[in-house]
Amino acid sequence: MPEMSRLAAFLVVFVIALAACGGASPSATPSPAATPASTATPGASATPSPSATPAPSATPAASGDTAALYRAIEDQVVAERGLDAKQRLEPTVLSGAELKTRIEKVFRKDNPPDKVAVAEETLKALGLLPAGASLGDLFVDLLGSQVAGYYDSTARELFVVSRSGTIGATEKVIFAHEFTHALQDQHFGLEEIDVDAVGQGDRSLGRLALVEGDATLLITRWLTEHLTAAEIQELLVVDPEAQEQLAKMPAILRETLLFPYQQGYLFANGIWMKGGWEAVDRAFGRLPVSTEQVLHPAKYEAGEKPVEVPLDGAALAKAMGSGWAGTPEDTLGEFQLSVWLRENGVKALAAGDAAAGWGGDRLAYLRGPDGAYALALATTWDSAADATEFHDAASAAVRSLPGAARVEWPNQRGGQPRGVLVFAASDASTLARISQMALADAFAN
Repeated sequence: MPEMSRLAAFLVVFVIALAACGGASPSATPSPAATPASTATPGASATPSPSATPAPSATPAASGDTAALYRAIEDQVVAERGLDAKQRLEPTVLSGAELKTRIEKVFRKDNPPDKVAVAEETLKALGLLPAGASLGDLFVDLLGSQVAGYYDSTARELFVVSRSGTIGATEKVIFAHEFTHALQDQHFGLEEIDVDAVGQGDRSLGRLALVEGDATLLITRWLTEHLTAAEIQELLVVDPEAQEQLAKMPAILRETLLFPYQQGYLFANGIWMKGGWEAVDRAFGRLPVSTEQVLHPAKYEAGEKPVEVPLDGAALAKAMGSGWAGTPEDTLGEFQLSVWLRENGVKALAAGDAAAGWGGDRLAYLRGPDGAYALALATTWDSAADATEFHDAASAAVRSLPGAARVEWPNQRGGQPRGVLVFAASDASTLARISQMALADAFAN
């Protein structure tokens, strides 16, 4: 899947401070990790189960000639995906321990402690991370247990993780997935897709969903033709340790990691069903601009774009007074807003409904003296009814936040309100200060 950087992206998506990232590659991570240059693949459990039993494999898997095996898989991927290979790649095979070492090294190198701290504080203020949790440690553990391979688009190198020390069905699937990323890079330029843009978390996650969805769709079609029934059965065997590690992760990390693969697969498959791989190719020239477009393909087809919501964190920090500082603003988007509602007590179906109808949002996190903090989330909705639904759900959710919080309507200059403001702070007096500022005019819709 997309680079580590991209995986990191998932964090960035939600965490305004980490830089943005898009996928899950060891070398690329995003805000938590960093470099926008690789593409990573979570474990096989993120891949949709095949719906058919394939014929016996024709690849030279038993010959011991791994180079010939990889070349055969490349030929099969090229034939299925319809993109010629401008460069062939033989992967570097890593053990699970080697992968985790690489991930931690890149993460620590590319993510200064203060950047990680801001992201961690933001998630905790939103009730998405337990009070005593270390975001950096969680991120490294998550990637170390779930990433099965990645493509580095800067070095143009491909890595496959073999925790068993052999090249089995899982390793073949991962190679096919990552080689698809190499083809994407050769034809569309993964770096130009920009899934690591600071302050564009929701857009980054939406674009990453196309990148990962394309590669995930490819492997679901490839494996039914080129793996044996026994190999497919092997893919369905769950690694209990990896599953346990994934289940322990906060939902915002776990679900943002899986979104590009699971929802991205559905998105790419819908495009493919209407026009085959040529239609998927065209989508790289018309990238999704939000998770809303991925969740609701009709909005992608209609070209419905997010509304730009004004929010100046630096100005807010200045208004708060001495000792206050702003951090980079970011956009949560429909997907992460639904996770936020659900993780703060709103039932899953109601949370999804309340986040639908999203028009745009902007989040600012402010750091104050002596550990004080303030958070402002400005949102706009497609209709007054959508705004009311989110207002009601958010009003229930903020009761679970660790500090003081409230939900307000912005001052309106006529017409039905479509904006909703969410404020959270370390204490009641700080909440009163930020919520009573002249934000309403800036957020009025």
